[in-house]
Parts: sequence; structure tokens; C-alpha cells
Amino acid sequence: MTGSQGGDSGAAKRTFDKNTLRPVTIKQLLDAHLPTPDSEVVHIDNSEVSQVTIVGQVRNISAQTTNITYRLDDGTGTIDVKVWVDAEPHQNPNEAARPKPVELGYARAWGKLKVLNNKRHVGANIIRPITDYNEISYHLLESTYVHLYNSRGPPESLSKGNDGSGGHQQGGQSNGGDQSVGNVNLSGMSANARAVFMAIRKTPQTNEGLHATDIAVRTGLELNEVLKAGDELQGLGSIYTTVDDTTWALLDLA
Repeated sequence: MTGSQGGDSGAAKRTFDKNTLRPVTIKQLLDAHLPTPDSEVVHIDNSEVSQVTIVGQVRNISAQTTNITYRLDDGTGTIDVKVWVDAEPHQNPNEAARPKPVELGYARAWGKLKVLNNKRHVGANIIRPITDYNEISYHLLESTYVHLYNSRGPPESLSKGNDGSGGHQQGGQSNGGDQSVGNVNLSGMSANARAVFMAIRKTPQTNEGLHATDIAVRTGLELNEVLKAGDELQGLGSIYTTVDDTTWALLDLA
């Protein structure tokens, strides 16, 4: 303790900064940068992250001698979540009574991104079933907000950037023409992604969103072009899947 308050203070602060818990999508974990396969810290949106939490539907459960593997799917991708089985009996008598995730149910997991045999998985500290399905939508919104905050800055900085010539226009076009809709910057998208985004935005729809085949008809794009644009928009946090992997709705934070 005595010697750690001098030159080691910076290292201590760095360790504290790394011990973060961040809500993410599975696609973000699959795309995250790992400095080394056994790294304790990953990089998402150029930020260091140690602990993550994900929410998804349990597609498969595989029980092994040393661990239980849950395969989770959140609409952006799938990943295995491994929960290690204690070698010693649980000291807590209520442990066995805790509800466990079931196949086709939804679950939330907390843990770290790991790599084993060149395959990524989450080494979970905790996994529990979801009983309030609002938590699924909340997690997606929270993950998107954190992604936009880290990649584009806080909301107030966006407003100041758009205020330079007469104020920020909510829900409309910016001064640069059709380059911004609400808080979504269209200039960073491909032409096909912009077309798909605007087709979803301008088409009256229910909460289920718009299917890729319908978007293809409305935009004149090939279906494979629409699907590729959809992947791009999901990666940017502009849309999310609803009833299936090819039906999308806008995640408009404006």
C-alpha cells in the first residue's frame, strides 16, 4: 500500500478503467478487436472493454463435465456462452433452486470474451433467464446508445455540430441536403444502405418493421444488395431485426 501511491498510481487507474461492464450485441463481440487471443481486454468502438453483458435467445444447451454451453442468438449473430461447473459442491443451498435458462427461452449473460481453438465465446460469470421481455428491447436500446456515444460522441456535441448555421433540425434534412435524418448521419452510409434506410423510414408500417423483399421492390435493388445494406445498417446501429433476421425496423433516436 505504501509504495503503490507513487509511481504506480497511473497503472492502478488504468486497471480501474479496464474493469468496465458494457452492454453489447453479439455482432459487436464477433467484430471486436482482440490484441491477443488470451487478452483480458477487447476493443469495441476504439474503447477498452473487459466485462460485457449480452441478451439473446437460447438456441442450444450442451452440458459437459466441466461446463455448460449455451448458444445465444440476438438477431445480430450467435455465440457460445460457457458457464464453468464448480468442482466443489455449492456452499449456497439456494444455488440449485435458482431458475436456469431453457432452450428457446431468453437469457442474459455477464462475462468476458474468450478465444478457444480460434473460436470466440463468452466465459460467463452469471447467466439467468429473462422473465420480463421488455428487457430484450431495453438491452438493444442501451447497447445502441453506448455504441453511438463512443463512436459519435455525446448528444450535446452532435447538437452543437449541427447548430453552426441555424440550429439542429430534428427529424429532417440537414443543411448539407439529404445527409442527416434526425441523429442518423447518412453521409457515412453506402448508397444502397441510404436507400434501404429511407425506404423503411418513409413506409407506413407496424412495430414488426419491413421485410427485405418488400424493401427490394420499393428500392429497385436486388435482394442480395438489400441484405448486404441491412447488415451495414445493423452494424451502424440504425436498424434492428424484429420478427426474423430479414425484417427490420428503424432504431431512430432522434
